[in-house]
Amino acid sequence: MIPYQDSDLERLYTFMRFLSPKLPKRDTGQRYSFDDEIRLEYYRLQKISEGSISLREGKAELLDGPREVGSGARHDEDVPLSRLIDVINERFGTDFTDADQLFFDQIIEAAIEDGSLRDAAAVNPEAKFALLFSGLLETLFIERMEQNEGLFARFMNERDFQNLVTEWISGKVYRRLKFNPSQLIS
Repeated sequence: MIPYQDSDLERLYTFMRFLSPKLPKRDTGQRYSFDDEIRLEYYRLQKISEGSISLREGKAELLDGPREVGSGARHDEDVPLSRLIDVINERFGTDFTDADQLFFDQIIEAAIEDGSLRDAAAVNPEAKFALLFSGLLETLFIERMEQNEGLFARFMNERDFQNLVTEWISGKVYRRLKFNPSQLIS
C-alpha cells in the first residue's frame, strides 16, 4: 500500500503517463521489452504506522456534516474591458487608452467566430477551454495585426479606399463631437 501523499510517486506517474504515448508501438509481440535496460534490483518494504481500526462499543456519537463547502478555487472577477486597459496600464506601466480597447474587442470577436473554439466551449469546463484558448490566442493576435496592416497599407496606397474611409470616419467623428459631447474621452 502506498500513501496518497507520496509526491514522488505522483510525479513519476505523471511522467510515465506522458512518456507512454511517445514510445514506439509494436504490432506484434510484447508491447515493450525493457528487460535488458530496466531491471528491478532492490525494493523496500517499510511499516509506516500501526493502529486499530475497530469501533468502540456503546452509543455512537453523531457526526456533524460540513458547515461551509466550496471548491477552494479562487475565482477572478470578470473585468470589464475598459477596466482591463486600466489593469494593464497599472501592472505594466503602459499608457494604453480606451481606443486601444478596440484591438481587444477585435480579438474577442475573431475568437467567437472560430467554430472550433465554439465547439470546445460547448463540451469543456472553463479551465480546460482556457488551456486550448491560450494556445490559439497568439495566432489570433498575429492574424489581427496582419489584417490591421492590410487596412493601413490600403489606406496609404489606394486613393479611392482612402477617400471612402476618410469620408465615413469624418462623418462619425463629427456627429459624436457635435451631438454626443458627453461620450467624449477626457
